[in-house]
Amino acid sequence: MSSIIAPDKPALPETRLTRSLARELLEEYGSPLYVYDAQVLRATIEQISEAVNYPRTRFCFASVTNGNTSLLRIFREHNWGLHANTPGDVHLGLNAGFAPAEIVYSGSNLNRDEMRLMLEREIGILNLDSLAQLEMLRELQRHRTKSPRSRVGLRLNLPEITGETRIGVGAHELADAVKIANSAGLKLSGVHFYRGTATNSTSAFADSIATVCQAGALLPDWEYLDFGGGFGYPYNANRSAFDWSTFGAELERRMRALSRPVELIIEPGRSAIAGCGTLLTRVVSVKRQGEKQIVGVDTSVVNIAVLSVHGGHRRIQSMTSDVGEDLITDVCGNTTFSRDYLGRNCRLPRLQIDDALAILDVGAYGYAMSSHFLHRPRPAEVIIENGTHRLIRRREDYTVLTEHQV
Repeated sequence: MSSIIAPDKPALPETRLTRSLARELLEEYGSPLYVYDAQVLRATIEQISEAVNYPRTRFCFASVTNGNTSLLRIFREHNWGLHANTPGDVHLGLNAGFAPAEIVYSGSNLNRDEMRLMLEREIGILNLDSLAQLEMLRELQRHRTKSPRSRVGLRLNLPEITGETRIGVGAHELADAVKIANSAGLKLSGVHFYRGTATNSTSAFADSIATVCQAGALLPDWEYLDFGGGFGYPYNANRSAFDWSTFGAELERRMRALSRPVELIIEPGRSAIAGCGTLLTRVVSVKRQGEKQIVGVDTSVVNIAVLSVHGGHRRIQSMTSDVGEDLITDVCGNTTFSRDYLGRNCRLPRLQIDDALAILDVGAYGYAMSSHFLHRPRPAEVIIENGTHRLIRRREDYTVLTEHQV
Protein backbone atom coordinates (compact mmCIF):
# COMPACT_ATOMS: atom_id res chain seq x y z
CA MET A 1 0.00 0.00 0.00
CA SER A 2 1.32 3.47 -0.92
CA SER A 3 0.32 6.78 0.62
CA ILE A 4 1.01 10.31 -0.60
CA ILE A 5 3.50 12.24 1.51
CA ALA A 6 2.28 15.72 2.40
CA PRO A 7 4.98 18.41 1.98
CA ASP A 8 6.39 19.73 5.23
CA LYS A 9 9.50 21.47 6.48
CA PRO A 10 12.13 18.76 7.07
CA ALA A 11 13.12 18.14 10.68
CA LEU A 12 16.08 15.97 9.68
CA PRO A 13 18.53 17.52 7.21
CA GLU A 14 19.71 14.13 5.96
CA THR A 15 16.24 12.93 4.99
CA ARG A 16 12.76 14.11 4.07
CA LEU A 17 11.43 12.50 7.21
CA THR A 18 9.41 15.28 8.83
CA ARG A 19 7.70 15.18 12.17
CA SER A 20 4.27 14.98 10.58
CA LEU A 21 5.41 12.17 8.29
CA ALA A 22 6.95 10.29 11.22
CA ARG A 23 3.62 10.42 13.05
CA GLU A 24 1.81 9.28 9.90
CA LEU A 25 4.16 6.34 9.42
CA LEU A 26 3.87 5.23 13.04
CA GLU A 27 0.09 5.41 12.86
CA GLU A 28 -0.06 3.36 9.66
CA TYR A 29 2.72 0.81 10.20
CA GLY A 30 3.21 0.72 13.96
CA SER A 31 6.23 1.16 16.21
CA PRO A 32 9.14 0.54 16.18
CA LEU A 33 9.71 1.07 12.46
CA TYR A 34 12.69 1.19 10.11
CA VAL A 35 12.31 3.97 7.51
CA TYR A 36 14.59 4.30 4.47
CA ASP A 37 14.82 7.44 2.34
CA ALA A 38 15.44 6.35 -1.25
CA GLN A 39 16.47 9.87 -2.30
CA VAL A 40 19.28 9.92 0.26
CA LEU A 41 20.37 6.44 -0.79
CA ARG A 42 20.47 7.35 -4.49
CA ALA A 43 22.43 10.54 -3.81
CA THR A 44 24.99 8.62 -1.74
CA ILE A 45 25.40 5.96 -4.43
CA GLU A 46 26.02 8.65 -7.05
CA GLN A 47 28.52 10.50 -4.83
CA ILE A 48 30.58 7.36 -4.23
CA SER A 49 30.38 6.28 -7.88
CA GLU A 50 31.69 9.61 -9.11
CA ALA A 51 34.68 9.57 -6.74
CA VAL A 52 36.67 6.97 -8.71
CA ASN A 53 37.47 7.85 -12.33
CA TYR A 54 39.48 4.75 -13.19
CA PRO A 55 37.62 3.41 -16.27
CA ARG A 56 37.75 -0.30 -15.32
CA THR A 57 35.98 0.20 -11.99
CA ARG A 58 32.97 -1.80 -10.78
CA PHE A 59 31.12 -1.04 -7.55
CA CYS A 60 29.41 -3.89 -5.69
CA PHE A 61 27.16 -3.22 -2.70
CA ALA A 62 28.07 -5.24 0.40
CA SER A 63 24.67 -6.72 1.25
CA VAL A 64 25.93 -7.95 4.63
CA THR A 65 24.95 -4.47 5.84
CA ASN A 66 21.35 -4.58 4.58
CA GLY A 67 19.63 -7.37 2.68
CA ASN A 68 16.22 -5.85 1.94
CA THR A 69 15.61 -6.64 -1.72
CA SER A 70 13.77 -3.35 -2.36
CA LEU A 71 16.96 -1.51 -1.40
CA LEU A 72 19.18 -3.93 -3.33
CA ARG A 73 17.19 -3.14 -6.48
CA ILE A 74 18.12 0.53 -6.11
CA PHE A 75 21.80 -0.39 -6.26
CA ARG A 76 21.15 -2.53 -9.34
CA GLU A 77 19.35 0.41 -10.99
CA HIS A 78 22.57 2.41 -10.51
CA ASN A 79 24.62 -0.31 -12.26
CA TRP A 80 26.24 -1.60 -9.11
CA GLY A 81 26.89 -5.28 -8.61
CA LEU A 82 26.46 -7.18 -5.38
CA HIS A 83 29.10 -8.29 -2.89
CA ALA A 84 28.14 -11.44 -0.99
CA ASN A 85 29.69 -12.84 2.19
CA THR A 86 27.43 -15.89 2.47
CA PRO A 87 25.21 -18.05 0.26
CA GLY A 88 22.29 -16.18 1.87
CA ASP A 89 23.62 -12.93 0.40
CA VAL A 90 23.74 -14.63 -2.99
CA HIS A 91 20.14 -15.82 -2.60
CA LEU A 92 18.98 -12.28 -1.80
CA GLY A 93 20.95 -10.82 -4.70
CA LEU A 94 19.47 -13.22 -7.22
CA ASN A 95 16.01 -12.53 -5.81
CA ALA A 96 16.61 -8.79 -6.24
CA GLY A 97 17.38 -9.32 -9.94
CA PHE A 98 21.18 -9.35 -10.03
CA ALA A 99 22.59 -11.65 -12.69
CA PRO A 100 25.01 -14.28 -11.34
CA ALA A 101 27.85 -12.58 -13.22
CA GLU A 102 27.13 -9.36 -11.27
CA ILE A 103 27.75 -11.04 -7.91
CA VAL A 104 31.13 -11.23 -6.20
CA TYR A 105 31.41 -13.77 -3.40
CA SER A 106 34.10 -13.15 -0.77
CA GLY A 107 33.31 -15.40 2.13
CA SER A 108 34.89 -17.68 4.65
CA ASN A 109 34.71 -21.42 5.36
CA LEU A 110 32.18 -22.69 2.83
CA ASN A 111 31.25 -26.33 3.22
CA ARG A 112 31.13 -28.61 0.19
CA ASP A 113 27.43 -28.18 -0.50
CA GLU A 114 27.73 -24.39 -0.31
CA MET A 115 30.71 -24.27 -2.64
CA ARG A 116 28.99 -26.63 -5.05
CA LEU A 117 26.00 -24.30 -4.99
CA MET A 118 28.20 -21.29 -5.85
CA LEU A 119 29.57 -23.20 -8.85
CA GLU A 120 26.14 -24.35 -9.99
CA ARG A 121 24.78 -20.82 -9.80
CA GLU A 122 27.80 -19.58 -11.78
CA ILE A 123 28.53 -16.66 -9.47
CA GLY A 124 30.77 -14.15 -11.24
CA ILE A 125 33.72 -14.18 -8.82
CA LEU A 126 34.68 -16.49 -5.97
CA ASN A 127 37.26 -14.98 -3.61
CA LEU A 128 38.34 -17.87 -1.38
CA ASP A 129 39.67 -17.58 2.14
CA SER A 130 42.34 -20.30 2.36
CA LEU A 131 44.38 -22.87 0.47
CA ALA A 132 42.08 -25.50 2.00
CA GLN A 133 39.08 -23.84 0.35
CA LEU A 134 40.96 -23.74 -2.94
CA GLU A 135 41.73 -27.46 -2.61
CA MET A 136 38.04 -28.14 -1.95
CA LEU A 137 37.22 -26.27 -5.16
CA ARG A 138 39.80 -28.36 -7.02
CA GLU A 139 38.26 -31.57 -5.71
CA LEU A 140 34.73 -30.50 -6.66
CA GLN A 141 35.88 -29.44 -10.10
CA ARG A 142 37.35 -32.88 -10.78
CA HIS A 143 33.80 -34.29 -10.64
CA ARG A 144 32.26 -31.62 -12.85
CA THR A 145 31.79 -32.03 -16.59
CA LYS A 146 32.31 -28.37 -17.49
CA SER A 147 34.72 -25.63 -16.60
CA PRO A 148 33.56 -23.18 -13.93
CA ARG A 149 32.22 -19.90 -15.22
CA SER A 150 33.24 -18.20 -11.98
CA ARG A 151 36.52 -16.36 -11.87
CA VAL A 152 38.56 -17.43 -8.86
CA GLY A 153 40.62 -15.25 -6.55
CA LEU A 154 42.02 -15.28 -3.03
CA ARG A 155 41.43 -13.08 -0.04
CA LEU A 156 44.70 -11.58 1.20
CA ASN A 157 46.01 -11.66 4.75
CA LEU A 158 48.46 -8.76 5.14
CA PRO A 159 49.13 -8.41 8.87
CA GLU A 160 51.66 -5.64 8.24
CA ILE A 161 48.65 -3.52 7.28
CA THR A 162 45.69 -4.89 9.21
CA GLY A 163 47.30 -6.50 12.21
CA GLU A 164 46.42 -10.06 13.14
CA THR A 165 43.35 -11.37 11.34
CA ARG A 166 41.92 -14.81 10.59
CA ILE A 167 40.82 -13.86 7.07
CA GLY A 168 42.77 -14.73 3.93
CA VAL A 169 46.11 -16.15 2.79
CA GLY A 170 49.54 -14.59 3.05
CA ALA A 171 51.39 -13.26 0.03
CA HIS A 172 53.99 -15.99 0.58
CA GLU A 173 51.27 -18.62 -0.06
CA LEU A 174 50.27 -17.34 -3.49
CA ALA A 175 52.82 -19.46 -5.37
CA ASP A 176 51.42 -22.64 -3.78
CA ALA A 177 47.91 -21.42 -4.55
CA VAL A 178 48.76 -21.05 -8.23
CA LYS A 179 50.06 -24.65 -8.30
CA ILE A 180 46.83 -25.95 -6.70
CA ALA A 181 44.72 -24.04 -9.19
CA ASN A 182 46.79 -25.15 -12.19
CA SER A 183 46.49 -28.81 -11.15
CA ALA A 184 42.71 -28.50 -11.59
CA GLY A 185 42.83 -26.56 -14.82
CA LEU A 186 41.87 -23.37 -12.99
CA LYS A 187 43.53 -20.01 -12.94
CA LEU A 188 43.78 -17.52 -10.12
CA SER A 189 42.80 -14.19 -11.60
CA GLY A 190 42.33 -11.87 -8.65
CA VAL A 191 43.03 -10.80 -5.09
CA HIS A 192 40.64 -9.41 -2.52
CA PHE A 193 41.73 -7.17 0.36
CA TYR A 194 39.65 -6.10 3.35
CA ARG A 195 41.17 -3.21 5.30
CA GLY A 196 38.94 -3.49 8.36
CA THR A 197 35.50 -2.81 9.77
CA ALA A 198 34.22 0.78 9.95
CA THR A 199 37.52 2.43 9.09
CA ASN A 200 37.09 6.20 8.64
CA SER A 201 40.77 6.92 8.07
CA THR A 202 41.22 7.64 4.36
CA SER A 203 44.98 7.23 4.59
CA ALA A 204 44.58 3.75 6.12
CA PHE A 205 43.10 2.63 2.80
CA ALA A 206 45.19 4.79 0.48
CA ASP A 207 48.50 3.80 2.09
CA SER A 208 47.77 0.09 1.60
CA ILE A 209 47.12 0.20 -2.17
CA ALA A 210 50.74 -0.30 -3.20
CA THR A 211 51.25 -3.36 -0.97
CA VAL A 212 48.04 -4.97 -2.21
CA CYS A 213 49.05 -4.36 -5.83
CA GLN A 214 52.44 -5.95 -5.19
CA ALA A 215 50.68 -9.08 -3.95
CA GLY A 216 48.36 -9.14 -6.94
CA ALA A 217 51.30 -8.93 -9.34
CA LEU A 218 52.52 -12.29 -7.98
CA LEU A 219 49.67 -13.99 -9.86
CA PRO A 220 50.59 -14.82 -13.49
CA ASP A 221 46.95 -14.43 -14.55
CA TRP A 222 46.13 -11.33 -12.52
CA GLU A 223 42.96 -9.71 -13.93
CA TYR A 224 41.19 -7.97 -11.05
CA LEU A 225 41.86 -6.23 -7.77
CA ASP A 226 38.99 -6.36 -5.31
CA PHE A 227 39.72 -3.64 -2.78
CA GLY A 228 36.95 -4.83 -0.54
CA GLY A 229 34.88 -2.83 1.92
CA GLY A 230 35.09 -1.71 5.51
CA PHE A 231 34.73 1.96 4.58
CA GLY A 232 33.45 3.81 7.62
CA TYR A 233 30.61 6.20 8.30
CA PRO A 234 30.73 9.21 10.70
CA TYR A 235 27.94 8.42 13.16
CA ASN A 236 28.52 11.64 15.08
CA ALA A 237 30.08 15.02 14.44
CA ASN A 238 33.18 14.19 16.48
CA ARG A 239 34.28 11.44 14.07
CA SER A 240 36.11 12.05 10.82
CA ALA A 241 34.37 11.08 7.60
CA PHE A 242 35.91 8.86 4.96
CA ASP A 243 37.08 11.04 2.03
CA TRP A 244 35.96 9.27 -1.12
CA SER A 245 37.42 11.90 -3.46
CA THR A 246 40.92 11.64 -2.00
CA PHE A 247 40.76 7.86 -1.91
CA GLY A 248 39.41 7.69 -5.46
CA ALA A 249 42.18 9.89 -6.83
CA GLU A 250 44.89 7.78 -5.19
CA LEU A 251 43.28 4.56 -6.41
CA GLU A 252 43.13 5.89 -9.96
CA ARG A 253 46.78 6.97 -9.85
CA ARG A 254 47.94 3.57 -8.58
CA MET A 255 45.81 1.56 -10.98
CA ARG A 256 46.95 3.53 -14.05
CA ALA A 257 50.56 2.95 -13.04
CA LEU A 258 50.25 -0.86 -13.18
CA SER A 259 52.08 -2.70 -15.93
CA ARG A 260 48.92 -4.48 -17.06
CA PRO A 261 45.23 -3.52 -17.29
CA VAL A 262 43.52 -4.67 -14.10
CA GLU A 263 39.83 -4.45 -13.26
CA LEU A 264 39.09 -2.64 -9.99
CA ILE A 265 36.23 -3.78 -7.74
CA ILE A 266 35.12 -1.70 -4.74
CA GLU A 267 32.57 -2.95 -2.21
CA PRO A 268 31.00 -0.16 -0.11
CA GLY A 269 28.40 -1.27 2.39
CA ARG A 270 27.93 0.81 5.52
CA SER A 271 29.22 3.99 3.84
CA ALA A 272 26.59 3.69 1.10
CA ILE A 273 23.50 2.82 3.12
CA ALA A 274 23.90 3.90 6.76
CA GLY A 275 22.65 7.46 6.30
CA CYS A 276 19.39 6.62 4.55
CA GLY A 277 17.93 4.63 7.44
CA THR A 278 16.06 5.84 10.54
CA LEU A 279 14.50 3.80 13.34
CA LEU A 280 11.31 5.39 14.66
CA THR A 281 10.26 4.46 18.17
CA ARG A 282 7.71 5.60 20.74
CA VAL A 283 8.33 6.61 24.34
CA VAL A 284 6.69 4.18 26.78
CA SER A 285 8.20 5.35 30.07
CA VAL A 286 9.78 8.51 31.53
CA LYS A 287 11.44 8.90 34.92
CA ARG A 288 14.11 11.03 36.56
CA GLN A 289 17.35 10.04 38.24
CA GLY A 290 18.70 13.23 39.74
CA GLU A 291 19.08 15.73 36.91
CA LYS A 292 18.93 13.04 34.22
CA GLN A 293 15.86 12.13 32.19
CA ILE A 294 15.52 8.34 31.75
CA VAL A 295 13.38 7.51 28.73
CA GLY A 296 12.15 4.00 27.94
CA VAL A 297 11.18 3.21 24.34
CA ASP A 298 9.48 0.32 22.55
CA THR A 299 12.58 -0.91 20.76
CA SER A 300 15.91 -2.36 21.82
CA VAL A 301 19.61 -2.00 21.22
CA VAL A 302 19.47 -5.23 19.22
CA ASN A 303 17.76 -3.27 16.44
CA ILE A 304 20.69 -0.87 15.93
CA ALA A 305 23.61 -3.31 15.72
CA VAL A 306 26.38 -4.16 18.14
CA LEU A 307 27.36 -0.66 19.21
CA SER A 308 30.86 -1.52 20.38
CA VAL A 309 31.69 -2.87 16.91
CA HIS A 310 29.46 -0.93 14.56
CA GLY A 311 29.82 2.75 15.26
CA GLY A 312 28.81 3.57 18.81
CA HIS A 313 25.57 5.27 19.82
CA ARG A 314 23.51 6.85 17.06
CA ARG A 315 22.17 10.38 16.99
CA ILE A 316 18.65 10.66 18.39
CA GLN A 317 16.11 13.39 17.68
CA SER A 318 12.67 14.12 19.03
CA MET A 319 10.00 13.81 16.34
CA THR A 320 7.30 15.34 18.57
CA SER A 321 8.73 18.65 19.73
CA ASP A 322 12.00 20.45 20.30
CA VAL A 323 10.42 23.17 22.40
CA GLY A 324 11.59 23.68 25.94
CA GLU A 325 14.66 22.90 27.98
CA ASP A 326 17.11 20.30 26.70
CA LEU A 327 17.71 17.66 29.34
CA ILE A 328 20.57 15.20 29.67
CA THR A 329 18.82 11.99 28.69
CA ASP A 330 19.48 8.26 28.55
CA VAL A 331 17.32 6.41 26.03
CA CYS A 332 16.75 2.84 27.20
CA GLY A 333 15.43 -0.19 25.38
CA ASN A 334 12.57 -2.52 26.30
CA THR A 335 14.63 -5.45 27.58
CA THR A 336 16.22 -6.21 30.93
CA PHE A 337 19.68 -6.40 29.35
CA SER A 338 21.80 -4.08 31.49
CA ARG A 339 23.48 -2.51 28.46
CA ASP A 340 20.25 -1.84 26.57
CA TYR A 341 20.97 1.84 25.99
CA LEU A 342 20.12 3.27 22.58
CA GLY A 343 21.68 6.56 23.62
CA ARG A 344 23.44 7.94 26.66
CA ASN A 345 23.75 11.54 27.82
CA CYS A 346 21.76 12.82 24.85
CA ARG A 347 20.37 16.34 24.83
CA LEU A 348 16.61 15.95 24.34
CA PRO A 349 13.54 18.01 25.32
CA ARG A 350 11.29 16.98 28.17
CA LEU A 351 9.53 13.90 26.81
CA GLN A 352 6.18 12.27 27.50
CA ILE A 353 4.69 8.84 26.92
CA ASP A 354 3.74 8.30 23.23
CA ASP A 355 6.22 10.91 22.00
CA ALA A 356 8.19 9.75 18.95
CA LEU A 357 11.97 9.57 18.66
CA ALA A 358 14.10 9.08 15.55
CA ILE A 359 17.31 7.08 15.87
CA LEU A 360 19.41 8.14 12.88
CA ASP A 361 21.87 6.37 10.58
CA VAL A 362 20.61 2.81 11.07
CA GLY A 363 20.58 1.79 7.40
CA ALA A 364 23.62 -0.43 7.91
CA TYR A 365 23.61 -3.33 10.37
CA GLY A 366 20.19 -2.32 11.71
CA TYR A 367 17.74 -4.95 10.56
CA ALA A 368 20.65 -7.05 9.26
CA MET A 369 21.93 -7.62 12.81
CA SER A 370 18.62 -7.47 14.63
CA SER A 371 17.65 -10.59 16.54
CA HIS A 372 15.03 -12.20 18.73
CA PHE A 373 17.09 -11.52 21.84
CA LEU A 374 14.79 -11.79 24.86
CA HIS A 375 12.16 -13.01 22.40
CA ARG A 376 10.89 -9.79 20.88
CA PRO A 377 9.78 -9.92 17.22
CA ARG A 378 11.54 -7.67 14.73
CA PRO A 379 10.13 -4.37 13.37
CA ALA A 380 8.69 -3.63 9.95
CA GLU A 381 10.53 -1.72 7.20
CA VAL A 382 9.21 1.12 5.04
CA ILE A 383 10.69 3.09 2.13
CA ILE A 384 9.84 6.68 1.19
CA GLU A 385 10.36 7.70 -2.44
CA ASN A 386 8.79 9.98 -5.04
CA GLY A 387 6.23 11.40 -2.64
CA THR A 388 5.00 8.03 -1.41
CA HIS A 389 5.76 5.51 1.28
CA ARG A 390 5.28 1.76 1.19
CA LEU A 391 5.91 -1.31 3.27
CA ILE A 392 8.96 -3.35 2.21
CA ARG A 393 9.05 -5.88 5.07
CA ARG A 394 6.18 -6.94 7.32
CA ARG A 395 6.40 -6.67 11.07
CA GLU A 396 6.95 -9.97 12.84
CA ASP A 397 4.56 -11.20 15.51
CA TYR A 398 5.11 -13.72 18.28
CA THR A 399 4.37 -16.68 16.01
CA VAL A 400 7.86 -16.25 14.55
CA LEU A 401 9.25 -17.48 17.86
CA THR A 402 7.64 -20.91 17.56
CA GLU A 403 6.95 -21.51 13.86
CA HIS A 404 10.05 -23.66 13.33
CA GLN A 405 10.02 -25.44 16.67
CA VAL A 406 9.19 -29.16 16.59
